Amino acid sequence: MSRSSTSNDAPPPLPEPLRVAVADSHTHLDMQSGTVEEGLAKAASVGVSTVVQVGCDVKGSRWAAETAAAYENVHAAVALHPNEAPRIVHGDPDGWSRQGARTGGGEAALDDALAEIEALAALAHVKAVGETGLDFFRTGPEGMAAQERSFRAHIEIAKRQGKALVIHDREAHADVLRVLREEGAPERTVFHCYSGDAEMALECAAAGYYMSFAGTVTFKNAQPLRDALTAAPLELVLVETDAPYLTPAPYRGRPNAPYLIPLTVRAMAAVRGIDEDAMATALAANTARAFDY
Repeated sequence: MSRSSTSNDAPPPLPEPLRVAVADSHTHLDMQSGTVEEGLAKAASVGVSTVVQVGCDVKGSRWAAETAAAYENVHAAVALHPNEAPRIVHGDPDGWSRQGARTGGGEAALDDALAEIEALAALAHVKAVGETGLDFFRTGPEGMAAQERSFRAHIEIAKRQGKALVIHDREAHADVLRVLREEGAPERTVFHCYSGDAEMALECAAAGYYMSFAGTVTFKNAQPLRDALTAAPLELVLVETDAPYLTPAPYRGRPNAPYLIPLTVRAMAAVRGIDEDAMATALAANTARAFDY
């Protein structure tokens, strides 16, 4: 193994702790190295006191619910990721259906999976339905149709269960906003890893949607994202890792984890031109309000 690959595989060092504790509003502990206990302890040591563990399929959602039940500072979100819907319906292993129908479980299989997600969403320690939404990156018309059907079903589940809705939106801004308008969004709706521009941020703000910013806001080429953060009302802003993905600068490309949240919080405070403690205070209050914990 080369020295460079070893460096890229190595976890980044612990950042300076935050003085005001915050929550990681979106993480995937089941995809990270080490135990849950180790990950939570490392996060707590730098002022990340709470995490929202997010499921992307039935198995992962079960794990999220079980983990939230076992740890007081973990809350669960359960759902079928947008790319999971075409895989279930058409048997497309990547969730992308560009070459006609495949042999899958069909609409009945999607209904069965959605029923299990709703059963999990009814649990007290499950605070949200997500990540759901639309992902049109390398997705053809057949996959888009399955995704939209699944997205609409998740919106209804969130409303029936009184839970927050966590949205995955990749290259589908207009369609995600359209479906939310058509279905009527839940009272608490969160755009995870917000990726829109300042104009979209104003539209989300007008609808009362929360916007959660990840390590992407620290990337050099992400000025439109920083403009969106500036445009968003502070009371609607959250912070997340989406770990193990989207590691903030200067460690982009290395494994992400909740303990790296302070890097993103400090970058967000700089963009907003406010004190780090004020940023953290707002983020902590906003996350508790968004997920009702």
